Amino acid sequence: MIVLTRLDGKELVVNADHILTAEATPDTVLQLTNGLRLMVREPVEDVVEKVAAWRRRILAGPEAVHASEPLRPVVPFPRSVPAPAPEE
Repeated sequence: MIVLTRLDGKELVVNADHILTAEATPDTVLQLTNGLRLMVREPVEDVVEKVAAWRRRILAGPEAVHASEPLRPVVPFPRSVPAPAPEE
């Protein structure tokens, strides 16, 4: 999800996966997968950078809490270990 600004100054949160195109007319026009068109204040380059940053954050996984922090090792989720078979 990325935060953009409508032309009237109100913030809008958009699911970046739903953006099909970003067009630079006098204003930036986003076409979404459901056919909706949104006009935002941010230039196309900023929208592209926000989408790219969001994707990097998602692809980094849960171990990357903040982009400026180095990646930490992933701790495996504890799983139950089967009980040893009884001796005969």
